[in-house]
Amino acid sequence: MALPIHLADTHWETLHPPLLESGSYAVDPALYALSDTVILAPGDMRGTRLILERADGYCMGIDGRDGPNLACLGCDLPVATRTDDCGYWQLVQLEPQAVVRLPGPPERPVMDWAELPSAGALENRLSEFRDIPAGVALARVVVAAGGMPVEVAPGPVDELLGRALGALLPAGEGAKRLDLAGPGFGEPAADLVLVPVHPQTGEVWQPGGDALPVPMDAGLWAELAFPPYRTRLPAVGGLPAGVERDDPLPPHPSYLFQPSGKAFQYTLARMPAAREPWLRESYDRAARLR
Repeated sequence: MALPIHLADTHWETLHPPLLESGSYAVDPALYALSDTVILAPGDMRGTRLILERADGYCMGIDGRDGPNLACLGCDLPVATRTDDCGYWQLVQLEPQAVVRLPGPPERPVMDWAELPSAGALENRLSEFRDIPAGVALARVVVAAGGMPVEVAPGPVDELLGRALGALLPAGEGAKRLDLAGPGFGEPAADLVLVPVHPQTGEVWQPGGDALPVPMDAGLWAELAFPPYRTRLPAVGGLPAGVERDDPLPPHPSYLFQPSGKAFQYTLARMPAAREPWLRESYDRAARLR
């Protein structure tokens, strides 16, 4: 699968689920300078043991502070690092120089864009941590705007990024309009469009018009494009005549949503445009998002 962008941040002192689904793997080129690192879900590891003297952690698990902490049962050499402490994603990082890839069963077939929704591949499994992909998307929008003001389409996109963009970019004339576009959603008139990244290949969905695509996590994109519909009426039949509902209002959040400032800065620092003076100012302003 494509490398999850949730690696850009974590929620401190929070127990995290496995970053990857069982039966999948991702390649991270950023962990090692010379070799790509393969990441797995911890439950998919076989034939290894925990190196107890390297099993230290912060409070409720292992954080990999002492280097590779999983050894091969056959040769007893360190082959991987497992992390599962609070404030860390649960994952296993294979040591590039200690493992080789052997022939195995065929990989999952790559689904086309039309297949993804029906297969459940766009479900936001990590919706509790939606501020992280929102921070990554925010950085990409700021770069795509090129220092110009951004007018956000009313609705879910505005609720997700509107306040943050207003704090990071100038106001005034010549604003670029930001909206959603993607498979099954359409292509509204806009200068910048948030589009999904294919969860298997990392391919960015391309619009057919002149709008500049801004990639974002497919799960978060689907949450914005197709919000869950909740009815307050019985699924079958209706209420008797003269009877009215008196349900309580849904609870309101105790604070306004903010994209992750750390994910914003993490993403921005790794983009070539980060050297631009105007973008450096936006980078420094991101401290307000924390």
